[in-house]
Amino acid sequence: MRGGERVIERLIKLFPDADIFTHVYVPGKMSEIIRGRPVKTTFINRLPGAAKHYQKYLPLMPLALEQLDLRGYDLVISSESGPAKGVIAPPDAMHLCYCHSPMRYLWDHYHDYLSTTSGLSKLAIPWLFHGVRNWDVISAARVDTFVANSTFIQKRISRVWHRESSVVHPPVEVDLFRPRDDVEPRYLWVGQMTPYKRADIALDAFNELGLPLLMVGDGNIQKELRRRAKPNITIVDRLDFTALRAAYAQCRALVFTAEEDFGIVPVEAMASGRPVLAYGRGGTRDSVVEGRSGLFFKEQTVASLIEGVQAMERFLPHFDPAAAVADAARFAPEHFDAGIRAALAG
Repeated sequence: MRGGERVIERLIKLFPDADIFTHVYVPGKMSEIIRGRPVKTTFINRLPGAAKHYQKYLPLMPLALEQLDLRGYDLVISSESGPAKGVIAPPDAMHLCYCHSPMRYLWDHYHDYLSTTSGLSKLAIPWLFHGVRNWDVISAARVDTFVANSTFIQKRISRVWHRESSVVHPPVEVDLFRPRDDVEPRYLWVGQMTPYKRADIALDAFNELGLPLLMVGDGNIQKELRRRAKPNITIVDRLDFTALRAAYAQCRALVFTAEEDFGIVPVEAMASGRPVLAYGRGGTRDSVVEGRSGLFFKEQTVASLIEGVQAMERFLPHFDPAAAVADAARFAPEHFDAGIRAALAG
């Protein structure tokens, strides 16, 4: 259950009679809201290891999508961060694509992704991805209306698919978070510990600064980060929701090092009355108001992040938690609902 699934939950609330189509479905990992609707899968779901390694079947996904029978539907909504928009909708149906991002591993992060592979995969991926990339551009013509989850993604849609889009930010349950008075001197980092999230620069910066930092998240670089962490840094795999809310509300500030399409974590921290120090590219430009609910650092480097933390220390005496809460309120679920309705009406 991540940001994309939360969007699906909200779409179900808007369209309670909707059916769901997906490549791979593991009911035990989904919420009751999603499990309460009919879920139909493509043939990818029946392939070996699909539940854990579905990404490896990317070259088959265009074919799988086109096999879905959507006859009888008058509205099709695709939630796109992998290939979802390529379904063949009925000719008299409206197809709205809510785009979290064009496929990053095909476009912006292609060479980063390729550099992590080896052997036969490294030889095959350029040929396979070339075909999928062509299909990705062609299938954009099947969509009637694009909706981007941030202005950052709106620009990416224009560049990759040459399509216009409106912006509707993802729904964030901001009312579940509250400020607290017992703020601690410890900074906070939350996210999946994979290379592109850049947890490494947070660890190295706070190793050098000596300031306390709590890092919450699991992933393939966590073991290495644990090995290098000094005593001022605590790393945990996960926190339950009660503990996570407390961590947000009690942190000195949230450190957000990734270039994200939108980024729900900063909004949750702001709703908890705490400022955000974010990398100055990506979707956080839509949520964090510089000098009000947080600050930006310029480069994904240790030196730039250290400068950002030092700037945050100067900013904190002037920070107003109520301003951060007000900025977060712009992303409450009802704003998402209104945006989707407007996109369908327009």
